[in-house]
Amino acid sequence: MNKIKVGVLGATGAVGQRFVHMLQGHPWFELTALCASDRSAGKRYADACKWNLRGDMPLHLRDVILQDCKPGIDCQIVFGGLPTEVAGPIEQAFAAAGYIVCSNSSNHRYDVDVPLMIPEVNPEHLQLIEVQKRKRGWSGYIITNPNCSTTHLVSALHPLHTRFGVKKLFVVTMQAVSGAGYPGVSSMDILDNVVPYIGGEETKMEQKEPQKLLGQFDGNSVQYADFVVSAHCNRVPVRNGHLLAISVEFAKPATQEEVLNAWQNYDPLPQQMRLPSAPQPALLYDERQDRPQPRLDRLKGTVPGMATVIGRLRPDPLFHWKFLALGHNTIRGAAGGSLLNAELLVAQGYLGVEAAALAKNLQLA
Repeated sequence: MNKIKVGVLGATGAVGQRFVHMLQGHPWFELTALCASDRSAGKRYADACKWNLRGDMPLHLRDVILQDCKPGIDCQIVFGGLPTEVAGPIEQAFAAAGYIVCSNSSNHRYDVDVPLMIPEVNPEHLQLIEVQKRKRGWSGYIITNPNCSTTHLVSALHPLHTRFGVKKLFVVTMQAVSGAGYPGVSSMDILDNVVPYIGGEETKMEQKEPQKLLGQFDGNSVQYADFVVSAHCNRVPVRNGHLLAISVEFAKPATQEEVLNAWQNYDPLPQQMRLPSAPQPALLYDERQDRPQPRLDRLKGTVPGMATVIGRLRPDPLFHWKFLALGHNTIRGAAGGSLLNAELLVAQGYLGVEAAALAKNLQLA
């Protein structure tokens, strides 16, 4: 059986490389196009890309010629790993030309007709796709995933918000240097140091992404969830893995046992459907007093790097409860989030009945 053809926009960058790595051996998707900027297009992938992931560049891709980031490439789905400065119009051009764009860039996250997705949290928001296509006259469409810190924040909060209602939220992030891309933060700036500012990050977490992700689709748009967030975002000398210290106040009181039960019995749609990149379970609670830790826990779970690891649940003297959440920022927080979005699209028939049936058959093969 032939797999579904996919391409990567920005294949030489940090997120693009992670897309390439995660697509190797995927049961549903076949990588058929690698695209890059004008200065890299026309070159061999091995010549244009400084491979920064563990292990070597996939041997069969070394001689692949990079293509321009323009419609006309041979695939149905494109994964967007382009920098924010250029991603917007390129992604729109692909969607207008009939491609499905699964974007990691922030350009379209807050568009009222574009789904901002964590498949475990808000699969019903995919219904925005028809609104988007109708409004813009496109034959394709764009869906996005949130930034790397918001992904794990909202993943940990979702079962709690569903049961108890989040009212107030205070979060301090300790974000890995890989979140800044490559080469990212200078070693002279980050070694023996913490940088207490990441441009635009606090605004995303306070005013936009959690409220949209946890909002309700009303048939035409998403009505944002009504809660307040205060965020402090910091860059720390860790290579991979964002750690978040979270304090939360609920609309309804909850005991410690009830909070733990909400996490431990969490069984959202991607896990029920057993999508290839969905970890089983989505949330892991570690009872040890000094966990989670980035170096030890960022790759935990049945699909390494795709789960959110939670720990240190305890009463909060200002709010109700406080805890830690950890997640891999370039896997689940970036490329892996887009990949799981694409799997959900296929499984729910957004590429057509034949693609959904093909994916199911490939998964059972």
